[in-house]
Amino acid sequence: MSAEPRLSPQAIANMPQHVAVIMDGNGRWAKQRGLPRVEGHRNGVESVRAIVRSAGEVGVKYLTLYAFSVENWNRPKDEVDTLMKYLARFLKNEIGELNRNNVKLDAVGQIWRLPEAVQQQLEKTKAALSKNTGLTLVLALSYGARTEIIEAVRELAAKARSGTIDPAEINERVFSEHLYTRHYPDPDLLIRTSGEMRVSNFLLWQISYAEFVVTPVLWPDFRKAQLYEALEEYARRHRRFGGL
Repeated sequence: MSAEPRLSPQAIANMPQHVAVIMDGNGRWAKQRGLPRVEGHRNGVESVRAIVRSAGEVGVKYLTLYAFSVENWNRPKDEVDTLMKYLARFLKNEIGELNRNNVKLDAVGQIWRLPEAVQQQLEKTKAALSKNTGLTLVLALSYGARTEIIEAVRELAAKARSGTIDPAEINERVFSEHLYTRHYPDPDLLIRTSGEMRVSNFLLWQISYAEFVVTPVLWPDFRKAQLYEALEEYARRHRRFGGL
């Protein structure tokens, strides 16, 4: 039996406040095992459960998971339908686990595009967890960063046209206040699984100064040990934010 992974004092002292994850590799995981793609998604839910629990235990305040992109609507209908079924099931079945771990839930993206049953369950689950004070789990659902930015621009343009805002007053802070993520700090650490070297239209504005950790591990195999490895790597980085 392998030893329980532990974080170094350096990693504990340099814990990122906000971790964002591009959960990639479910399909490849299933293909490698001769299984249907949906089996990769099903096993990926186990990784979500493990990472939410582990992130909360070590003091991460915000965990944003890229669960479903706007581009994912272009996948085969049966796969999308299965993903929505798994999402609704996760939102319902995980309430007890999330409550025990003091996790609060939110979601960002074009939530109105989700099936009505998923939207309703999402609201029920958010309400059930609303009093929790530990980790805030943010699910990026029907999310696309370019769409988010365009919607923010439209909102600001409408305000400028109506005279409720002076265009000269628009700065980074004002713009950020019109994004889906307005209630949360920008990510400190972005993790991408499966070894792909791209950000896939995820939090393009918000990750401007995030540290990137890319792991070849496929998402269904990403658990506490892999999270700790990413946190250790983050702790070794010197974040300069453009300075020296």
